[in-house]
Amino acid sequence: MDYQTPKPRKSMHARIVQELGMHIVSGRFKPEEKLPPEATLCEEYKVSRPVLREATRVLTAKGLVYSRPRVGTVVRPRNEWHLLDPDVLFWLVQSTPQTQFFNTLVGVRRILEPEIAALAATTATDADIAAIEDAYQRMEAAQTREQMLQPDLDFHRAIAEATHNDLLAYMCNMLSLPLRESITVTNLRPNTQQLSLPRHKAILTAIKNRDALGARHASLVQLDDTRVALDTVMNELTPL
Repeated sequence: MDYQTPKPRKSMHARIVQELGMHIVSGRFKPEEKLPPEATLCEEYKVSRPVLREATRVLTAKGLVYSRPRVGTVVRPRNEWHLLDPDVLFWLVQSTPQTQFFNTLVGVRRILEPEIAALAATTATDADIAAIEDAYQRMEAAQTREQMLQPDLDFHRAIAEATHNDLLAYMCNMLSLPLRESITVTNLRPNTQQLSLPRHKAILTAIKNRDALGARHASLVQLDDTRVALDTVMNELTPL
């Protein structure tokens, strides 16, 4: 079930998960703080205890809360949250100031992506390289910022899959939502295609040449450009 953006007709169960999840991740309910009593929440949402308890079980599975008899439901410390859970990550994106979140994301990307590109240069099959090249060519052929978004995401996913390391590919897939948000913002930079394409092509070329060091360096250069693009766009969007 999608707990990120429940539609009006979706169950109250989904709405409770989404709203309480957002309240926890945004800090309205703080770590070690008890959620309102069951009776209060049942009255607020006009639901039965079984429905509320099922929603609480979902939040427990996401690492956000724990329940104890005669204590109630308590928010877990932030370092115990399952931050790669798609819903938790979505709520985090929605509730964190953009600049702060993108700084966190760029830091993660600088640790992961250069090493993933370097590994892909040594492990990629011909089919893997064809997939990366296809994504790049679609980026090159895009006529608008919107058309460039999905091929850009596909480019990074194809590189991760080319490592043939399931855990790395999974981690990158889990970061696809915030990466989409980041690319959507960086694509607002003027001349984004002319500035971004050469840096992506350098990564592709290094991987094709089986040049791990070159792939790592090209990825770092691309991420440095991402930082510049984010700063440029965010400065323009932030009122004086």
